[in-house]
Amino acid sequence: MTNLVADNASNNSDKGHAVKQDSHSSVIGASQIAAPALVYQPDSKSSDAEKRPGTVSVRDVPSYTSSASTLDGKASIQEKGEVWEGYEADALPDKVQNTFLRNLRFQIMSLYRRLFGIVFATNMGVFIWYCVRGTNASKLGTVVVANLFVAILMRQEYVINTFYVVACWTPRSWPLWFRRIVARVYSIGGIHSGAGVSGTVWLMLFVGRATREVINKDRVTVPTLAVSYVILALLVGMVTFAYPGFRVKRHNTFEVTHRFAGWTAVALVWAQVVLLINDYKTPDEKLGHALVHTPSFWLVVVFTVSIILPWVRLRKYPVRIEKSSDHCVRLYFDYVSTEPGHFTRMSLDPLFEWHSFATIHEPGQKGYSAVVSKAGDWTSEVIANPPSKIWIRGIPCYGVVHVTPLFRRVVMVATGSGIGPIAPVVFAKETEIQLLWTAPAVRKTFGDKLVDSLLDAAPNSVIYDTREHGRPDLVKLTYRMVREFNAEAVVIISNQPLTEKVVYAMMSRGIPAFGAIWDS
Repeated sequence: MTNLVADNASNNSDKGHAVKQDSHSSVIGASQIAAPALVYQPDSKSSDAEKRPGTVSVRDVPSYTSSASTLDGKASIQEKGEVWEGYEADALPDKVQNTFLRNLRFQIMSLYRRLFGIVFATNMGVFIWYCVRGTNASKLGTVVVANLFVAILMRQEYVINTFYVVACWTPRSWPLWFRRIVARVYSIGGIHSGAGVSGTVWLMLFVGRATREVINKDRVTVPTLAVSYVILALLVGMVTFAYPGFRVKRHNTFEVTHRFAGWTAVALVWAQVVLLINDYKTPDEKLGHALVHTPSFWLVVVFTVSIILPWVRLRKYPVRIEKSSDHCVRLYFDYVSTEPGHFTRMSLDPLFEWHSFATIHEPGQKGYSAVVSKAGDWTSEVIANPPSKIWIRGIPCYGVVHVTPLFRRVVMVATGSGIGPIAPVVFAKETEIQLLWTAPAVRKTFGDKLVDSLLDAAPNSVIYDTREHGRPDLVKLTYRMVREFNAEAVVIISNQPLTEKVVYAMMSRGIPAFGAIWDS
């Protein structure tokens, strides 16, 4: 759940790309910047602007752009200096654990995978117990449906939003170690995938048991068994196409398969449940009575409603499009006002292709906007041929940046159009933020309106022009911001390789860091 980068955190050819932009930065001479200490120790109890001896706080210096046309004065860049000047020579602190432990903790066994493992291992424990003890097809069918129920509800927008709301109730006064765990609420997709895979494995056992009952002319009938085999084939196909490596390379195929095979499987599960209940009811019991007194029937009712609900809210809304450049447009909607961290699903062809975009709501204004930068076929089409209306499905849903207010002081890192998810958090001013935005030609690509509104909300923003200064070592640059700002955490929105690199580099040095995990 989702989790969300730039134009498309959960969609096909646009996924994982971040457009890059121009530059605004804090003004500070290179000689004024103290080299970071070799051990980072955030002052989690302080939310003021206290400085460590010999350091300069980024928030205490004015902001400017490295584009000479936007400087307030006539002083050159060389005269004023740049906050990142000399950062390449900064020494990073040692990582806090040995190679094996940190790779196991932060890469192999991420929280997403741990949740997957807990769900799957629990299921397999019960699975083995059932295999040894023996059971009938009816009980196995209930376990299958229960796993599908969990898998489907963990992708339901209201359920996802509830998880985020509860997680973000955590007070900032609580220990940092607890808040850093709660902030990984965006990893709940591991429960979805764990239950989905477990349900498929349980269905295999069900089909085996049902086949035996048909051969022995026990309770299960041939129609029930035939439907079950088709469902099993569909679920195996869905699990196969959902494998991360395939999903990233063939996201369109994954999306279409997941949607249409999923809908077909749900319809067949209805048939299977009714047929199985009919097979196991007593001769004198009416089918209707047996249905309403069987748990699996109600589980199917609930997860069917869960699937239908976003589509019931499908609407084609008018959109006002503001073209910032040939590379980027900004979409404006006024049907609802969103909150920081929200994203919405958009489409021009609602049956086949959906794209998730972070919403930007500016306080005091109605509606929201979304930054769309060229990163694939869909975004290119929207930029080249702006539509007057766009399909929107479901309700605005929370993503990773919504956890930012859990921390007192946060460095928010964006590359390219990754500024989209971060901008509303900057505007909301719910916590102290140091913005670091790296990109080429920000104003030329994204327009003065967005850049100026960000600088108005966060005057000390650091915007690094990659066209002028080259691609930065984002790990070192981020660490400098963390060190100078005395931040409790880092939130990054970028492409997948860079996000994973920065998150790992920070976490392995004891700095809480959060970014999208590309699990959908």
